[in-house]
Amino acid sequence: MTNLRTSALFAGIGGVELGLASSGHKAEFFCEFEPGAQAVLRERFPGVPLHGDVRTLQALPKGTELVTAGFPCQDLSQAGETRGISGERSGLVGEVFRLLRQSDVPHLLLENVPFMLQLDQGKAMRIIATALESMGYRWAYRVLDSRAFGLPQRRQRVFLFASKVCDPSQLLFQEDEGAPEDGDHKSEGGKACGFYWTEGVRGLGWAIDAVPTLKGGSTIGIPSPPAIWFPDGRIAKPDLRDAERLQGFRAGWTRPAESVARATHRWKLVGNAVSVPAARWVGKCITRKPRSLRGLPLPFDQYRSWPSSAFGSAEEGRFEVLASKWPKRVQGPSLEEFLNYPPEPLSLRAVTGFIERLSRGNLRYPEEFLRALKNHQESFAKEVVPA
Repeated sequence: MTNLRTSALFAGIGGVELGLASSGHKAEFFCEFEPGAQAVLRERFPGVPLHGDVRTLQALPKGTELVTAGFPCQDLSQAGETRGISGERSGLVGEVFRLLRQSDVPHLLLENVPFMLQLDQGKAMRIIATALESMGYRWAYRVLDSRAFGLPQRRQRVFLFASKVCDPSQLLFQEDEGAPEDGDHKSEGGKACGFYWTEGVRGLGWAIDAVPTLKGGSTIGIPSPPAIWFPDGRIAKPDLRDAERLQGFRAGWTRPAESVARATHRWKLVGNAVSVPAARWVGKCITRKPRSLRGLPLPFDQYRSWPSSAFGSAEEGRFEVLASKWPKRVQGPSLEEFLNYPPEPLSLRAVTGFIERLSRGNLRYPEEFLRALKNHQESFAKEVVPA
């Protein structure tokens, strides 16, 4: 397949388009509602037309060959409100289908959180798959982990490719390296470990030699970057510029947003973005020579959680694929080596609250981690306060 002209809906800060561009595809139109993200798109993709609200978009530009849509995940995310596909924000995917029905666009790329596969017994995926099949699309999706592409961030997202002219199942599943074994809850071999300091009762988000998924913010809208336990005992949060790099952008990518929003708003933009290397890999898949699946696909119960990889069409039905979230295993630097900017020590208030929540929960964690937290807490008492 040749390189494609793309129109991006819910474009965010352009992660999908940046990844696709490095695979040879060209973004020719953006639609994005959020002012900070708009500022980033105008600066980083000069000259590309930008529309503000998908609900007022009358039609897709003529000549569009691929529509991309990282539609809002707040109503689908486990960390969000989990209202489902009918929620006010995630329900906007219906606007994508409206525009597709009006135009003869051959290809579609959707991206969202993997929790959508199990929310409401797979209702979201049934709605999406049924809509695509009714328009004559074949579809295939696969959950991808950003660590597979050399980024030290454990970020898993669903990438669904649909087409009227080819079989996506012959493109998305050609590569599979299999996930490496994760270590136990300990810093083995002097590796830094990432965790969510905002949690501590139900989970830790523990990630060895990586940070857990960067998020758009807490439920009350406060930026909440993960923390890192370094081998030397430090407890700190990554710099925003390194957070941008952990998503595959260059440092400072979101700086244009400061022209219309507070600097802290950039954390939300980064947390909601699409990992650039994952989008790059999908973009390369689209241009490959098709290759049929090996072995027999497995049917699945569509009224329970959907599998992490599947494909389907109106003619052939829907099938599971036993593919891992790691199509590649790019060897990147360790988390500690990856960071280019001084991390910010976790505040006394933050570490005190985290320790208190740990004491109320039954989570497993290494004793040396708790000692490091308490040492960090005690270090504030040792600081000399100016008279």
